[in-house]
Amino acid sequence: MATRILQRVGKGLHKTNTVLHSNGPVTITLRSLAGFKSLFVRKVDPRKDAHSNVLSKKEDLNLYKIQFHNVKPECLDAYNELCEAVLPSIHANPEYPSELVGTWNTWYGEQDQAVHLWRYRGGYPALTEVMNKLKQNKEFMEYRKERGKMLLSRPNIYELRSYQLRPGTMIEWGNYWARAIEIRQKNQEAVGGFFSQIGSLYTVHHLWAYKDLQSRDETRNAAWQQEGWDEVVYYTDNF
Repeated sequence: MATRILQRVGKGLHKTNTVLHSNGPVTITLRSLAGFKSLFVRKVDPRKDAHSNVLSKKEDLNLYKIQFHNVKPECLDAYNELCEAVLPSIHANPEYPSELVGTWNTWYGEQDQAVHLWRYRGGYPALTEVMNKLKQNKEFMEYRKERGKMLLSRPNIYELRSYQLRPGTMIEWGNYWARAIEIRQKNQEAVGGFFSQIGSLYTVHHLWAYKDLQSRDETRNAAWQQEGWDEVVYYTDNF
């Protein structure tokens, strides 16, 4: 994924207890991730657990979420003012187990884009708690309504995963994909699998649907408890 250079905006966000404190603009480089945990280096067996669990710190219960909003060019200033008026109050409210680590506009790269980095203390349950409470927050719901008028597009609720296969491995991949579907259907997941015939060939897509992010985490981890899942992941990695 391409990296993006981001410039921080909004004076009302300087009270976050993070290394991103600054009295002026801060420039950092972030990868385009929707959610992530901190990483560390150690020797691991990649076949016996979800990769997110293998790579993440077990003692770290925080969940991070990056939001990307593509804003109409003529609305960027108004969008920044709206965020500065509402988001710091959520950050400072002890009833929400969340912190606004930082908020930026894209400086180099994709223009007219806003980026927000949130930390949820307690993982997916904390994220779900915050989302449910915000639905009852009249100020936030009004903020969402006004914000929606300024955005070009909004993401959907499905997870689409895409992979580029080596030429000649499509049939072999299909055989392992059939085994994978049989295993994952034990959790009654909604799923779709596709491959390209026009455009970029040897490209496959998996479309997954989950009730919420906590359900996604539990379902993906549960797959590793099913016999044969580790073997399927190991061999499809070679494609």
